[in-house]
Amino acid sequence: MGPYPPGPDHLGFAADEIDTSRAHPARMYDYFLGGWDNYEVDRVAGDRVIDLYPQVRDSVRANGAFRRRAVRAVAAAGVRQFLVLGIGIPTSPNPHEVARETAPESRVVYVDSDPIVATHARARLANAAGTAFALGDLRDPKAVLDDPAVRALIDFDRPVGLLIGGVMDFLSADDNPAGLLAAFGAALPAGSHLILSHGTYEPYEGYAQGRVDEAARTHVEEVYKSSTAPLTLRTKDEIAALLGPFTPLEPGVVRVPLWRPDEDVPGPEELNSIIFYGVVARKG
Repeated sequence: MGPYPPGPDHLGFAADEIDTSRAHPARMYDYFLGGWDNYEVDRVAGDRVIDLYPQVRDSVRANGAFRRRAVRAVAAAGVRQFLVLGIGIPTSPNPHEVARETAPESRVVYVDSDPIVATHARARLANAAGTAFALGDLRDPKAVLDDPAVRALIDFDRPVGLLIGGVMDFLSADDNPAGLLAAFGAALPAGSHLILSHGTYEPYEGYAQGRVDEAARTHVEEVYKSSTAPLTLRTKDEIAALLGPFTPLEPGVVRVPLWRPDEDVPGPEELNSIIFYGVVARKG
């Protein structure tokens, strides 16, 4: 059983610390997926994004499909333990469920900094053996890596799958995202894998008609500025520059439907509307 004592105190926050007065990216993402774990403030902000970018729901579904393919690939490569940073609202199939399709003994620790996400994670993962949740912020790698819940399940002498999806987008240049990834990478042994997806604003390179809609980009970023976490979209080259000690596996940094697809690949126009890049990279 995962270490989930009842009550919020174990997770390091009080109930009155949960902020529902502003939209939260994880709850907005849940709304884009058609989930119910969101508030009116999240739906209002989400609708503003949908008005500006109607394909956002297709994008988040494609992003989820990429993560599942990536976890399967990393598990097939022999990795049996995963550290998931920025879990968001848990949505089945979760990474531990996907990893266990290949290796039932897989261990998974989920980390997130948001108390509401922590509440959902505790409730939904409490009965899953070999899983744990830690309340932590990826901007403090040492605290995450030293967390007792992480140390209880993750053996840092063996390869680890580090899954970071949809959270680097909310780190600005001032947060030094490349330095943070380097710090996590330094703690992991050779054979560890990074699974990363990241939002972008640049057109798909295979679509000649693609253009950056600067007005829409600015408006979307304004929506997130009023939420609990401002948005920082990056180009393919900027995302590749974050990888540090990890070397990308084929096919490299690509629009998420193009990463080792298991179904028909969308055409250039549809790929242009998918706002996420994905990459799986290996250390050593």
